[in-house]
Amino acid sequence: MLQLVPTPIGNIGDISLRAMTALSDADVLLCEDTRITKKLLNILRERHPFTTKENQNFISLHSHNEKEFIAKLEQSFFDKNIVYVSDAGMPGISDPGQSLVRYAIENHIKYDVLPGANAVLTAFVASGFVGTQMLFWGFLPHKGGDRTTSLLGALHSGYTTVLYESPHRLEKLLLEIDAHEKDRKIFLAKELTKKFQNYFHGTAKEILERLCGNHKGEWVVVVEGGQAQASSAISQNDVLELDLPKKVQAKLISKITGENTKACYQRILSL
Repeated sequence: MLQLVPTPIGNIGDISLRAMTALSDADVLLCEDTRITKKLLNILRERHPFTTKENQNFISLHSHNEKEFIAKLEQSFFDKNIVYVSDAGMPGISDPGQSLVRYAIENHIKYDVLPGANAVLTAFVASGFVGTQMLFWGFLPHKGGDRTTSLLGALHSGYTTVLYESPHRLEKLLLEIDAHEKDRKIFLAKELTKKFQNYFHGTAKEILERLCGNHKGEWVVVVEGGQAQASSAISQNDVLELDLPKKVQAKLISKITGENTKACYQRILSL
């Protein structure tokens, strides 16, 4: 059998009784990082009446070896109790895990996914943005036109949208949001469930001023839903590939995204 088991995103007290039972009974632990999982088990042993099997096997399974690992799997592997855990939170949410579930479905292997800590839902509820529809966008591309196109998609999805961002690119993201949507309300959750957890509400510019350059930590960004824009078969990248003057490109992109033409032109010049 296969079980996907969520682990705490910060506060160790958020581990569930079901998760502890699954970890205790596992014959094999597939881990995004075996060192982090072993550290978690040691903490559980110190704080709870928690034990594990003597010959429990730890196998590394992460985004870089996931395809190769699954390609070599045999169904008999799941005759044992197999548990997959990511470093923190729910496996399969911006972490490996979904390919294992797909393998189990296609090969009629019994599997289960335990509920537990999740940064996306925690930040969505904490944002206070009223609405039942939410879109999880994950991480934006790091740079270039792909990043801009993805960000615009998030800003104009029509839904409250949740992003992940690294501390190294947080300032860049806030500046980008300010350039495109100065008045859009956003919410930042820093270090969820940890000792230095903090919440920030306001526009991108207001939050930048409050942070004063302190971007350390893990961040979840929630963007309040704006006006949805009709999708176009032509993307910004398609326009940029055309042999046209930059001002003409800016006007076309403005038509696609709904942005101010001048802002589009300035962004094209910076690419």
